[in-house]
Amino acid sequence: MNVAPSSTWFTASPEWGWYIALYFFLGGLAGGSYFLAATIDWIGRREDRPLARLGYYIAFPCVATSGLLLTLDLGRPLRFWHMLIESNTYRPMFKPWSPMSVGAWALLIFGAFSFLSFVDAIGEDVDRPALRRFHVSLPLRRAISAVGALFGLYIAGYTGVLLAVTNRPIWSDTPLLGMLFMFSAASTSAALMILLAHRSGWTLPGVADIHRMEDWTIAMEFIALVAVIVSLGPVLRAWLNAWGVLIVVVVVLGMITPLVLSWRARRESTLNLTTSAVCVLVAGLLLRVVIVFSSGAV
Repeated sequence: MNVAPSSTWFTASPEWGWYIALYFFLGGLAGGSYFLAATIDWIGRREDRPLARLGYYIAFPCVATSGLLLTLDLGRPLRFWHMLIESNTYRPMFKPWSPMSVGAWALLIFGAFSFLSFVDAIGEDVDRPALRRFHVSLPLRRAISAVGALFGLYIAGYTGVLLAVTNRPIWSDTPLLGMLFMFSAASTSAALMILLAHRSGWTLPGVADIHRMEDWTIAMEFIALVAVIVSLGPVLRAWLNAWGVLIVVVVVLGMITPLVLSWRARRESTLNLTTSAVCVLVAGLLLRVVIVFSSGAV
């Protein structure tokens, strides 16, 4: 049986723009940073606790900003609550078959847990009695971080899954966008934590651990991107233009350059952490820009 080309059943473009591209980017940073922070809390060294707090400091502002961007993109921001509450009964509205509904609730729950960890980190860092009382015990902190990390991991990849179930060119033609976004969230989050730790002058052993992990996540991100490209098949023609050039920029800037710098560092015992981290962050944003905007241009 002949199957009609996918272009015959594409829906109208959702006309997503910069709000959504930034929402995807910041959401990935939030989920990835929180997951790294929770991992440090659970299996890291005691002296690396400042790195965990740094991850929580990144996660909450990023998830709060990403939620704001998502709300603004609705056009009528005050109607965001309709994604969570039924307008007639005022009961919670949860549709487990809808990635958008699941994502909205996951974003809300993750925001709550990242806020708890954010406040706890402030209570530990700031020497003021009014704030110190928000610092929780180690068992409770680990319980909060464990649950938050699960939702953070989900947030890091769910946006790619959301695109994959949307009947639009490129998005619906590969099931691998969730995997690509998850690895990209891991690499960009590691880069941001390394950059901020380096700018603060920290020489914690955990910084080197995160950098080694970043090398592996960048390599996995590259493999995931190649898999996405291969899975597109004939639809890849949609990237034989300026979007394809930007994909090459993403590969060179955010994958090849950091890995080359890391390889040179092992040989010469020097590494420009700032350059490598900035390259990864810029490329991570460009990747989401290409994925979001190129579908609407087809």
